[in-house]
Amino acid sequence: MDLLRMNCELLATCSALGYLEGDTYHKEIDCLESVKDLIRYLRHEDDTRDVRQQLGAGQIVQNDLLPIIIQHGQDKALFDACIRLMVNLTQPAMLCFGKVPDDPAFRHHFMQVTSHLQAYKEAFASERVFGILSEILYNLLQLDWEQRQEEDNLLIERILLLVRNVLHVPADPCEEKKVDDDASIHDRLLWAIHMSGFDDLVKFLASAQSEQQWSMHVLEIISLMFRDQTPEALVSAGQARSAEEKQRDAQELEALRQKEQAEKRSRTLQRGTRHSRFGGSYVVQGLKSVGDKDVIYHRNLHNFKNYTHDTGKTVRRVPRRNRQAKECKDKRRSALNVRLFLREFCVDFLENCYNRLMYLVKESLIREHTQEHDESYYLWALSFFMAFNRGNGFRADLVSETMSIRAFHFIERNITNYYEMMLTDRKEATSWSRRMHLALKAYQELLLTVNEMDRSQDESIHQSCNVIKSNIFYLMEYREIFLTLLRKFDETRQPHSYLKDLVESTHLFLRMLERFCKGRKNLMVQRKKVKRKKSRGAKKTPSLETSPEALAETWKIVEEELKTSGFQLSESLTESMVPFDATSETPVEEQRTEAMVRVQDALLARLGPEALGLLRAAREVWPDGDVFGSADVEPEEELELLKQILHANLPRSSPPEPVVEEDDDGIELEEEELESVQVAETEFNFLDFIKRFASPNIVRPYLLLLKSYSKNTPHTNHCIARMLHRLAVDLKMDALLFQLSVFNLFNKILSDPAAAAYRELMTFAKYVLNRFFSLAAQNKKAYVELLFWKNVGAVREMTEGYSKEGEGKKPTWTEEEEEELRKLYEEHRNSEVPDIVETLLPLLSNSTRTRRQVVTQLVHMGLVDNAKELKKQKKGTQIVLWTEEQEQELQMLFEEYKDSEDVLGNILKKLTAKRSRARVVDKLLSMGMVSERRELYKKRSRKAQGKSSGKGMTEEEFLAGLTQGSPDDSVDRDDEEDESEESEEEDEEHEREESQNGIRRSQSMHSTVERRADVGTMVKALQQEGMSGPLLWLQNCLNRTANDREKDDLSQPVPLVPLSEASEDAMDNKSFQRLLRKLGMRAPADEQESFWRIPAKISALQLRSAAAALSPREDEPKGDKEQDGSRSPTAEPQEEEEVSGEQRAQALRALLLARERKHHTSEHTAPVSDFTPIEDTESTAERSRGPKTSAKRSRSRVLDDDEDDEDDSTTAMDMNGDADSDGENTSAPVKRRRKMVLIDEEEDED
Repeated sequence: MDLLRMNCELLATCSALGYLEGDTYHKEIDCLESVKDLIRYLRHEDDTRDVRQQLGAGQIVQNDLLPIIIQHGQDKALFDACIRLMVNLTQPAMLCFGKVPDDPAFRHHFMQVTSHLQAYKEAFASERVFGILSEILYNLLQLDWEQRQEEDNLLIERILLLVRNVLHVPADPCEEKKVDDDASIHDRLLWAIHMSGFDDLVKFLASAQSEQQWSMHVLEIISLMFRDQTPEALVSAGQARSAEEKQRDAQELEALRQKEQAEKRSRTLQRGTRHSRFGGSYVVQGLKSVGDKDVIYHRNLHNFKNYTHDTGKTVRRVPRRNRQAKECKDKRRSALNVRLFLREFCVDFLENCYNRLMYLVKESLIREHTQEHDESYYLWALSFFMAFNRGNGFRADLVSETMSIRAFHFIERNITNYYEMMLTDRKEATSWSRRMHLALKAYQELLLTVNEMDRSQDESIHQSCNVIKSNIFYLMEYREIFLTLLRKFDETRQPHSYLKDLVESTHLFLRMLERFCKGRKNLMVQRKKVKRKKSRGAKKTPSLETSPEALAETWKIVEEELKTSGFQLSESLTESMVPFDATSETPVEEQRTEAMVRVQDALLARLGPEALGLLRAAREVWPDGDVFGSADVEPEEELELLKQILHANLPRSSPPEPVVEEDDDGIELEEEELESVQVAETEFNFLDFIKRFASPNIVRPYLLLLKSYSKNTPHTNHCIARMLHRLAVDLKMDALLFQLSVFNLFNKILSDPAAAAYRELMTFAKYVLNRFFSLAAQNKKAYVELLFWKNVGAVREMTEGYSKEGEGKKPTWTEEEEEELRKLYEEHRNSEVPDIVETLLPLLSNSTRTRRQVVTQLVHMGLVDNAKELKKQKKGTQIVLWTEEQEQELQMLFEEYKDSEDVLGNILKKLTAKRSRARVVDKLLSMGMVSERRELYKKRSRKAQGKSSGKGMTEEEFLAGLTQGSPDDSVDRDDEEDESEESEEEDEEHEREESQNGIRRSQSMHSTVERRADVGTMVKALQQEGMSGPLLWLQNCLNRTANDREKDDLSQPVPLVPLSEASEDAMDNKSFQRLLRKLGMRAPADEQESFWRIPAKISALQLRSAAAALSPREDEPKGDKEQDGSRSPTAEPQEEEEVSGEQRAQALRALLLARERKHHTSEHTAPVSDFTPIEDTESTAERSRGPKTSAKRSRSRVLDDDEDDEDDSTTAMDMNGDADSDGENTSAPVKRRRKMVLIDEEEDED
C-alpha cells in the first residue's frame, strides 16, 4: 500500500467528519460514527502502522479532531470519542513498534510516526485546546464520588493520558534549531498549560485525598513538564547572580582567555622571520623508520612536536561493542517566562503536594500496582524536587517523606537490580544503564540533603541527620555501594555523565564519613561475611571384602559379640532402628529389600547389635511370610538367620547417573542452600576503608574522567584530585599511579596553555612525578613497571624491594630424595605402626621436611591415593572389638565401683585398653550391667556442692588457684584427648539431663572461678602476642563489675561485650578463652547467647583479685598472695585491708578446723591424692553447653589440620589444654581435699 495516498475507505471516513471553514468547523451528521470507525481502523492496522501514518499525513488531528473538541465540546459523546481517538493517535512510537526497529524499512516507518507526533504536539500548543480540556476536567472533578459515573472516571483518565502523550513527544532537533532563552514547541505547550489553568488542576490532583488513584498519571505529567529543566536553572530564574556564580563565570572566562593567549604565542613562534617555500628535510636521530635507518622528516620543524608514526594511516574502526556509551541529550534553557512559571509551580508543589504524592506513589510501587519501570518517575521526582528545595532556601519538612532510611534502601535495591539487569538483558543494556544513572542521581541527592541537614541550626533537624548518618554508615550495603559501583563501571554501557555523578557522589560520601568519624573514638559498623560451605557430595561407601575367608572371619567376630551380650540390646539402640519410611515414595516391597541390604551392611561392618536390632525392627514391620523370622523365634534361630543374610547375594540398587544439565543445576542449588551470611559488628577505621579504594579497577574510572579535565567542572576535577591524593599521600600508595598512560595524561595537563586554571591537578601531577623519579634512582626496573597496572602487592614490591627468586614457592624434591622416600615407604608400609608419616620423618636425610610436605609428596608420587589415608588417628578410637579378658576386666571394675560417686570415671581410669566414654557405656548396656545411661552419671552430694561453691573458699585458695600450676595437668589433658566425638555427644545428653536441676547448675556456675593454672604465665604469653589491649579491657570490666556489685549489693551475670576489633579477635583466640575459663568466666550457654559472662556468684572481692592477677608486677614477691588478693583499686585501701583481713582470718579458722577433723584419715594419702588425675571423668558432667560446643569445634579443627600443620605435637598440646580447661569446673584445692577423703574412706572400708 502506498502510504502517501490515503486509502479510499479512510478518506471517505475522514470526509464524513466535517470540514473547517475559516475558524469555524462544520461537523457532519455522521461525525460521531465516523470517529468510532477510525478507532476501529486503528485497532486493525498492520505492523507498519499504515492507518496511523495515513491519518497523520492527512493531518486529521490538526484539521478535524482539535476543532471538534474546541467548538463542539458540549456534545459529550462526540467529545469522549474524539478524546479516545486522539489518545490512540498520540501514543509514543516506542509503544507502537515495541522498540526502535533494526530493519531499515521499519526504521523508516518509525521515523514517520515520530514526525507525525511532533506535528500533533505543535498543534496542541494552543491555549484554546488546553482551555477546553481544563474546563471539562474541572467540571468532572467537581462531582462527588457518589455522583461520578464510570464514564466520568474513564474520561478523566483519558484526558490525563492525552496530555501525558503530547508532553512525551520528543523535540525535532532539525526543526528546532533555537538558542537558549528562546521558546521551543515544548515551552509553548507548557505556557498553554499554564495559561489554561491546567497546572492548577494537576496540583489539585496531587494533593486531594479523594483523587489519589491518579497519583501515577500526575507524576508522569509533572516529570514530562520538567523534562528539559534543571533545578539550578529554575532556582536562579528571575534572580540576580550570586557572588559565587559570578566568581565561577570569571574563572571560566579567565581560563579561556589564558588558553587563547597561549595559542597566539605558539602561532607567533611558529612563524619565522623569513618566508621560505622550501620546508627542508631532516633526519631524526634515534627514531627508527620501517627499516634500520633513521626517520627522514619532510616538514617544518615547528610541526615536529606533533609528529607520530600514525600520520597518514587509516583510523582503525572501533567495534560497536567496544564503543563508549552515548550521552543523553543536553539540557536547554527555556524562555524566562516559562522558567518563572515552572519555579512557582515547584514552590507550590513542594509546600502542598510533594510529601503526599511521593507517599502514594511509593506505596503503589511497593504493592506492584503500577506498570513496568514506573519507579523511574519516582526516582526523578525525588532527585529533582529535593535539589530544588536544597537550592531554594532549604526546608527539611517539605521533603520529609523521602528523607528516611527507607528511601536509601529503596534506591539501593533499585541500583542493584538495574545493574543485574544490565548484565543479563544485553539488548536493553542502554535503557537499564539510564535507569541506573537516575537511581544514582537520587542517591546522590539524598546524601546532599543529609549534608544540608547537618549544617542546619535547628537541633531537631540536626538530631534527625545524625540518626540517618548513623544508619547509612553502620550498614554495609550503604557504606560500600560506591566502592562496588566504581569497581563495576563499564564505559561501553555507562555514559560519561554517569561516571561524573558517581565520582562526585563518592567524594561527598567519603567527606561525610570522614567528618562523622572524627568526632567519635569507637565507631561500630556492621560487617557481613558470606560463607560458602563446600558441598561434599555423597560419601563414598567403603568397599567391604566379600571373599569367603573374609565373611567367615566377620561372622566369627559378630557371633562372639552377640553371644557375649546375650542377645540383649540397649533401649536407645532399639529405638534408633527404623527400617520403614512411611513418607517415602519407594514401594513397600522395595523398602523391605532395602532393609535386608541394611542388615547385611551392618553385618559386613561387624556391627552385630545394630544388625540384630534392625532385624527385629523389620520383623515387626513385615511379619507376613516370616521373611525376617517368626514372631516367637529363638535367639539361636536369629543367629542362623543373620548368617544366611550375611552370605546371601542380595540385589543392590545402583544410583542412576544424573544428566549433566540437571547436575549443574543441582550443584548451583546446593551451593545456594549452603551459602550463609554471617553478620557481626566491628570497629570502623576510616583509613582502612580508604585502603579498599587502592585498586586499579577503581583508579581507572577516575583517570578516564580526568582525561576530559578541560571539559569538567572545577568541582569534578577537585573530586578526582582529592581521591587520588587520598591514595597517593594519605595511604602512601603513589606507586599505584606509576603507569605510562597516567604520565601521558599528566604531561598533557602540565603542557596545557591554560594550565594555570588547573593548579590543583598540576601540583598533584608534579608530586607523583617527583616521587617516581626518586624511586627510579633506586629501582632500575621502575621504567619497566610503567607499562603495567599494579595492585597493592606489586606496589609494595616495587617500593620496598622484590622477593627473591623461589621465595614463597613450594620446596622441590630431588630425584635422590624421592627415591629415598619411596624406599622408606615401601619398607614401613606393611609394618603395624600407628602413624607411618611420623615414622618416616626422622628417617629422612633432609630433617627440615614437614609432615605436610611428606604427605603431599607421597600423594604426588602415587604411593597413596589420598592424603586422608595418612591422617593422624585419634587415640582410643581404633579399638572396636572387646576380647573376653577385656570384658571380664570391665565387669570386675563395674562391680568394684558401682557404688562410687563416679562409676564411669573410675572405670575409664582403671581400664587397661583405653576406650572412649561412649564405647564403654554401650558395652555396659549391651552386657546388661546397667539398664539405662543415667545410672552411669556422676552422683553429687550436697556436701560436695557446698564445697565447690565460691562462698566456702578462702582467699588463699582462690589466689592459689590463680597463681599455681597443677601437677596433673598433663595427665588430665591426655585423658581428655582420649574422648572422641561420640563421647562428647554422650556428655551433651548428660548435660541435658542435669540442666533440669536448677540448684546444681546455679551452684556450679561460679565454681569455675577457682582454677589451677598459672595465670601470670598465661598473661605474659598473651602480652607477648600483642594482646595487652584486650587484657586491659578485661581488667576494667572485672573492676567495673566489682564496683557495681559493691555499690548495688546485687549480683547478676554480666556479659563481656567487646567494643573494639582487637577485643573481638581476642575473644575468638583459644589462649584468651583458656584465660577466661581460669578466671571463672562462663562461655555462651546456648545458641541464643553470643557473649561470655561474669557469673553472678563471684563476689566483688574475688573479681578484684582476678583483675589484679591480670597485671602481675615483677617487684612484688610471688609468694605474697595474701597481699595481692587484698589489694583493691578503691579510694579507701585501709578499710578494704581490714575487711579482707577479717574474711581471711575467718576462712583460715574454718580451714584449720576441717583439717583437724580429717587429720587421722588424710595423713598418709595426701601426697598421693595431690597428684591423682581426676579431671578426665569428674569434669565431663559439669561442663556447660556453650563451652562444650566450642571445645568440640576446636578439637575437630585441630584434628583436621594435623595432616597440614608442621608442629603437630604443639597443636595437639594446645588442643588438650583447651579440652582440659573446658572440662574443669571445680576449684583445685577443694577437689583435691574431697578426693583425699574419698580415697581414705574406701581404704578404711577395705
